[in-house]
Amino acid sequence: MIIWKFGGTSVADGERISALCDIYLNENADEKPGAIVVSALGGTTDTLLELSQHAAGGGDYTTLLESLHQRHSKAASQLGIAHSCPFIDLSFQELAEILKGVFLLRDLSQKTIALIVSFGERLSAQIVTQAFLHRGVATQYLDARELVLTDSRYESARVKRLETTKHIANYFHDHPQLQIVTGFIAANDVGDTTTLGRGGSDYTASLFGAALEASNIHIWTDVDGVLSADPRKVPEAFLLDQISYEEAMELSHFGAKVLHPPTIQPAREKSIPIYIRNSFHPNNPGTCITSKTS
Repeated sequence: MIIWKFGGTSVADGERISALCDIYLNENADEKPGAIVVSALGGTTDTLLELSQHAAGGGDYTTLLESLHQRHSKAASQLGIAHSCPFIDLSFQELAEILKGVFLLRDLSQKTIALIVSFGERLSAQIVTQAFLHRGVATQYLDARELVLTDSRYESARVKRLETTKHIANYFHDHPQLQIVTGFIAANDVGDTTTLGRGGSDYTASLFGAALEASNIHIWTDVDGVLSADPRKVPEAFLLDQISYEEAMELSHFGAKVLHPPTIQPAREKSIPIYIRNSFHPNNPGTCITSKTS
């Protein structure tokens, strides 16, 4: 089984979501269905945070909200699945009610922010689910809040690994279909929405990979892999075919946009290779993060 994760640029619109489906169907033919973890459509989390701040400050948030609504509706139309996506209108109705409450009360708690930003991944995962169903692939939408348990730090929450691993393993035992999973979001003991921090969808993929003892984890982004240095500072920087878990952790902690820092540990514990690949250049092998250095 392979766990796939597609970032925001890889699910930016209907065209990119169609490419996602192509990549999965071309590369996963001989594997168990596994799971695809998705981020929000590129830039959506920032927009949701901006909406929250406008509402809390008593400003106009409705124009930006409508623009975001139309963007998601357009993605569904591009995929030919608009008729299968009533959840888009329903989700934006719910989001509008939450923002109206923030506007009236002029109050924006961390708990409310976590709930608001969760709409990004929930919408993208449901759209991707419908895109696969449209192609005749047995697919289910999976809200990670049902399985990933955290403490009550609503932003950058700490995952309760033992309970989460058990939840994931039990769920997949009973659900063999391809699962489209919301990245980034989780829930605490009482069911409140929490988040795993910016870039947390990578961590979601690693948690699922470790719990299911996946053969590989493929992180699809908009770069060809990990470079030896920042190409803006070192023009002769080159693509690394393979690096160790330790090297990847060091790069992440020093600010390199390789992976969300907590991502490495669950995969490392189970010796699961992580591949960083470019959804715009799917034939490129990317960089493999593993226990061995090149």
